[in-house]
Amino acid sequence: MNKNSILHVLTVLLIAVFVLTACAPAATTTAVTTEAPVEPTPVPPTDTPEPPTATPEPAIGSAEHPIKVLFVPSVEAATIVAGGEKMAAALKEATGLEFVVSVPSSYPATIEEMCASPTDTMGFIPALGYVFANQLCGVDVAFKAIRYGSAVYWAQFLVARDSDIKTIQDLEGKKWGYTEPASTSGYMVPLVMMNEAGVKPGESVETGGHPQSVKAVYNGEVDFSTSFYTPPLKPEGEPAWKEGDPPDVPDEVVPSCAPTADEKKLMCGDWRILDARANIRTEAPDVIQKVRIAFVSQGIPNDTLSFGPEFPEELRAQISEALLAYAETDGWAETIGSQDFYNWTGITEASDSEYDFTRKMVEAAGVTLESLGK
Repeated sequence: MNKNSILHVLTVLLIAVFVLTACAPAATTTAVTTEAPVEPTPVPPTDTPEPPTATPEPAIGSAEHPIKVLFVPSVEAATIVAGGEKMAAALKEATGLEFVVSVPSSYPATIEEMCASPTDTMGFIPALGYVFANQLCGVDVAFKAIRYGSAVYWAQFLVARDSDIKTIQDLEGKKWGYTEPASTSGYMVPLVMMNEAGVKPGESVETGGHPQSVKAVYNGEVDFSTSFYTPPLKPEGEPAWKEGDPPDVPDEVVPSCAPTADEKKLMCGDWRILDARANIRTEAPDVIQKVRIAFVSQGIPNDTLSFGPEFPEELRAQISEALLAYAETDGWAETIGSQDFYNWTGITEASDSEYDFTRKMVEAAGVTLESLGK
């Protein structure tokens, strides 16, 4: 083969190699990196909307939530409201707390109100009312009344001055005027006394209150009536009245009995009348000449100042301190200490156990919460 032929063959081979190389697929190169992977940006959680903020209850004793001061209607409601509001004003000045005075329509209604408002009520309620309120919902006694040095009072049986009734046996078949079924001295104690004596009165009439019971005898509407008794204040120098003494003033001073010029007292000579008869002295100035006391019961624990079962302890202590201070002022004598109001001449601390006698009385009479006031 000549030189030209050899060159021709080499040329053809080079062209073939070039063509094959151009047609081969390109090699795939994988890049390797040493950098850490990028973390995704976290999405903050959506906040759960908070419930609307509840409006706080007004503080007990504030203008928006005053403390309820309840008085049983044992005397004229207008007298209680007027005196009670003066007392409330004095307590507000001493404590900074707000009070509202009310006189429910009856003893049971007062108890119901205290149990319905356990956190903000204070009630001036008698022994029987307290026992039921304590049993019903846990109303708690704080103070008991003092009347002229005594922590007890009595039930009295009133008759016409010329009546022949002298003993409990003489009440058999006679027409009875009582205050209301929830009244301790006006109904409960007399009922127990008559039951124990085996005496059954004739017709019984609910008069509606202590003054009304006195008036029922004064007007000749009943043969006898029952109401609260506080012993008369004897003339200066005389020994104080004690159980077993005659309950009424001596016969020789009866003609002189009359209200004082300012009508604030009912006097028989130097004897001062303090029982329920004194409450009608202005409309019936001759009440002592017309109505006498036949006899009285054994001592009954005095009325109470009690608090609702959930009354705040701090406020209770504040009010108690203010009441004790107020009882030493002239304002006390013009309000709850007035003879026309409740005639509390003072107060002293009381305990629940002191009212066990009243509980026994309720049990003996068969009175229940359901029958109270019916």
